[in-house]
Amino acid sequence: MKDHCLALVAAKSGYNEKLNAMREYLQAYILSFMYEGGVFRHAAFVGGTALRFLHGLPRFSEDLDFSQAGKDKVDFGAMMSRITRELELAGYNVATLVDEDKTVNSAFIKFEALMHEAGISPLKSQKFSVKIEIDTNPPRGAVLEQLLVNKYFPINFLTYDRASLFAGKVHAILCRKYTKGRDLFDLVWYLMTWKDIEPNFIQLNNALTQSKWQGPVISNVNWREVARDAVAKADWKKVRSDVEQFLEHPHDIELLSQESALKMLS
Repeated sequence: MKDHCLALVAAKSGYNEKLNAMREYLQAYILSFMYEGGVFRHAAFVGGTALRFLHGLPRFSEDLDFSQAGKDKVDFGAMMSRITRELELAGYNVATLVDEDKTVNSAFIKFEALMHEAGISPLKSQKFSVKIEIDTNPPRGAVLEQLLVNKYFPINFLTYDRASLFAGKVHAILCRKYTKGRDLFDLVWYLMTWKDIEPNFIQLNNALTQSKWQGPVISNVNWREVARDAVAKADWKKVRSDVEQFLEHPHDIELLSQESALKMLS
């Protein structure tokens, strides 16, 4: 499997294209181990990488994010031990850092020397990481669904429906303490792809309460106005520089402007 990864990267050109291809293949590989281990019986795949794998978001994403679904928790330590073992059996040299002591369980899988082996970096010492997080206390109200997707490996994903995933994105835009261009790119993509979409308001307001949001209760009457205010305050130079390296089609950066985002929210 490692040879397949290296061959996949070798077929790409340019630093970003090679790095994004390697990251996405490894994400899919890790997800396949999680699926085989039964993780998707207890955790829903969410966030930007879920949008990419499940709905065709035209940008690459860094982390694998999950929310606990139901009362039963994933045994995070056992899951990470299995993933580490499988990666080592496939020929990867990895080190794993695991933190199970917080509400959001997290882990970094560090791939030693892979950047060099793949021809992405001249330095053997340069590491590459994949981050995994499972929120064990996600906001209530999300609607679950299952989607079967074959992206390198066939997986039957447990995930949120589109409105619930969108609620997570709107929450990030309203509450993140810094400008993240990928949030705003995703917002524009949502509004271009599903013109009449609205966030899951129950889930969104529960998430805002968890984050100690000081603004109004969000409803179908005011959500666009509140989102417009956040878009208007964003640093759009930072927005574009943040997202540019992750775009599947580099020319898509021309679709991303404050003016177009504000018009879509009118």
